[in-house]
Amino acid sequence: MLKIYNTLAREKQEFIPIDPGKVRMYVCGLTVQDVPHLGHARTFIAFDVIQRWLRARGFDVTYVRNITDIDDKIIRRAGDNGESIYALTGRMIDAMHADFDALGLQEPQYEPRATQFIPQMHEIIAALEAKGLAYQAADGDVNFAVRRFEGYGKLSGKSLDDLRAGERVAVDQAKRDPLDFVLWKSAKETEPSESKWASPWGAGRPGWHIECSAMAGSVLGQTIDIHGGGPDLKFPHHENEIAQSEGAHGVKFANIWMHSGALNVAEEKMSKSLGNFFTVGDALAQYDAEVLRYFVVRSHYRSIVSFSPEQLAESQAALRRLYTALRGHEAVTASIDWDEAHALRFHAAMDDDFNTPEAVAVLFDLASAVNRGETGLAGQLKGLAGVLGLLQRDPQVFLQAAPAGGLSNAEIDEKVGARTTAKKARNFAESDRIRDELKAAGIVLEDGPQGTTWRRA
Repeated sequence: MLKIYNTLAREKQEFIPIDPGKVRMYVCGLTVQDVPHLGHARTFIAFDVIQRWLRARGFDVTYVRNITDIDDKIIRRAGDNGESIYALTGRMIDAMHADFDALGLQEPQYEPRATQFIPQMHEIIAALEAKGLAYQAADGDVNFAVRRFEGYGKLSGKSLDDLRAGERVAVDQAKRDPLDFVLWKSAKETEPSESKWASPWGAGRPGWHIECSAMAGSVLGQTIDIHGGGPDLKFPHHENEIAQSEGAHGVKFANIWMHSGALNVAEEKMSKSLGNFFTVGDALAQYDAEVLRYFVVRSHYRSIVSFSPEQLAESQAALRRLYTALRGHEAVTASIDWDEAHALRFHAAMDDDFNTPEAVAVLFDLASAVNRGETGLAGQLKGLAGVLGLLQRDPQVFLQAAPAGGLSNAEIDEKVGARTTAKKARNFAESDRIRDELKAAGIVLEDGPQGTTWRRA
């Protein structure tokens, strides 16, 4: 029995698809004003594993991951760059695809872009207006009337009174209620022409929330099996999606809501202002892509993950142990016997809300068995690891690659030499800094009478 934690119900529930054997799954994708960062990698690797397990379990999965290619940030960034909106979003989408390919993400069946679904957004807004759930304000914006939708706050657990008590002092005076949110934004004279579409309410562009309601409903239907996204989307984005979609169509929008955990850097929330912000490209320049993937997969998708050199060094060392077990078994084909004991444990773990930490523990037990001479389990190790998107390379290629930290042998030798020079100059602060840097990258130094030697942890 597959059980999934449903954010809406606040408990694990048995997964029963709308249509037997089929899964309709929508995950909120990127707003492409910039390249993906590590928080995005954490979320999308998690959902990549989820859809992989659903397929491995025999479900026919329709996986949709959208692209938001129009919003305030995109307009602002394009203007700052002196380029068109489409030039900016085109570059960012290409960069996103390159990063996601490197991380081993399988392509979704559909990758709708918001600008392709403007008419469908108009239809939803018109339906909401006809039901008294939307209105056009004096400034031309069309807003959703939050207090007229019964059950607003059921996903996030926020009551209207709590929301009103926490509202900011400065509010949009054109709204009937400060809690109302925009469905259609009236065009501003200063905005570029490509950001304006004709509508029954005048020229303008969609609000952020209405975009996903239109894309999910158009591609997958008015009620879907699973809707997912990052932890910051629960409120207000997903809450507003529910209000719009259910308000317009009168049926449940999604049966199960899933949210990944956050990614911190050295125990702090990743933030440009804190100077601890990393793009996926930044990380890939320093660390092997599969090490990054393993780093995410080894934690449960709902847990908070802390990104640090030490954690990446541990992930590198762990992945090396798994690949070492497969050395000499390159010709073995990946296969899974689901009646075998390790596979049964793996299956049970993944059926328990996608418990990848336990599934990874099974991989290490298999590796130990292979190392003990049970070579017949090498194919099982490859096959089960493949469900998580791991261990699909030639072991020798991985084992000879640069370790976590992106350091080649020559670079390590150079740093060891610099440390020796610093010690001779009695610059112990610099010597200690280099030692700590190498340690964080998984390099162990051993000082002896003949000088300093090193080895990989």
